[in-house]
Amino acid sequence: MNFKGKRYVSSESVTEGHPDKVCDQISDAVLDEIMKKDPAGRVACETFITRGMVVVGGEITTKTYVDVDTLARQVIKDIGYTDAKYGFNHETCAVINVIGRQSPDIAQGVDTGGAGDQGLMVGYASDETPELMPLPLQLAQRLTMRLAEVRKKNILPYLGPDGKSQVTVEYHDGEPVRIETIVLSSQHTEEILDKSGHQITEKSRREIIDAVITPVIDKRMMDKNTKIYINPTGKFVVGGPQSDTGVTGRKIIVDTYGGVAPHGGGAFSGKDSTKVDRSAAYMARYIAKNIVAAKLARECTVQLAYAIGVAEPVGLYVDTHGTGAIADEKLSKIVRSNFDLTPRGIIKTLKLRAPVFRRTAAYGHFGRAGFAWEKTDAAAMLKKKAAAEPKAECACCCG
Repeated sequence: MNFKGKRYVSSESVTEGHPDKVCDQISDAVLDEIMKKDPAGRVACETFITRGMVVVGGEITTKTYVDVDTLARQVIKDIGYTDAKYGFNHETCAVINVIGRQSPDIAQGVDTGGAGDQGLMVGYASDETPELMPLPLQLAQRLTMRLAEVRKKNILPYLGPDGKSQVTVEYHDGEPVRIETIVLSSQHTEEILDKSGHQITEKSRREIIDAVITPVIDKRMMDKNTKIYINPTGKFVVGGPQSDTGVTGRKIIVDTYGGVAPHGGGAFSGKDSTKVDRSAAYMARYIAKNIVAAKLARECTVQLAYAIGVAEPVGLYVDTHGTGAIADEKLSKIVRSNFDLTPRGIIKTLKLRAPVFRRTAAYGHFGRAGFAWEKTDAAAMLKKKAAAEPKAECACCCG
């Protein structure tokens, strides 16, 4: 982050058992099933979950069949809602299917290769972590992944599927120097409550710190003033869909860059790759990451914008936040000339007709290995193209 002085930056994450993330995973599981059998299918699948009930809706046009009831129950089972003690059970919940077909008015623009909707999409990368992601978000995501691992491996058998984390990092002149605050909340059974019944015991608090936080957080980033909050309300027995409704696409900042970079506005899960609010966001991340990997900038934001039914983007800019090796305008021209930014081009470049989406639906769409948009295979090309361009002028001494 390119700024002067002291700043505190916070990001949050949620576990796969958070109600909104349950919905994201069901929607993306439906998408993956269709992609396996009908890669040309059009999918806009939305899920709603509440106490004892799942509603799966949206607009889908496909030549194949998906058993939505069985699929939704399997996702809920995989997450860990397998016992009434967690307030939700994959076997006994109701699953209601209200899926319709895509509007032909939209289809006639998409069939010719145009974008499936209007909107703007943002990609971001920073060199402050090996994954080229913001540090606060990476730490928050690792904590929730570790929370799930500890639960599934029965290391702490009293933990439930629902949970959250939040990390606040202190920066000096754009560099992360220490962790100010860690917040970790996890659903749990009543067995770890103290005699009052309103607080978890100090023993269980210490166990959670030792099993979840200690293996994830570099102790050199913590000091005596670092604050750690474990279930700060005191207890978290009632969780998941029993305590809160969930909806597909409601955790967009968790899905992207933790609030460090702008978000285009569109959610991702449940949408096939003709919907540019998903595919173009992946492409923008791919471009931004390769610019940083090529050492053409320490920090980079890429924005794309589309009109429904139009193939080429109507807007594109690259912002290196004052860290670019060449002018942002020149980088923007290089990007436009060397990347196919049409929906069909993005789908081909990032292989977005494959069933890869359910894995994106928890713990973030970016900064994780195994996705085409996380590769840095365009860095060498960008570096070569930039080498022919004049260096950006230094405002401090060349103005």
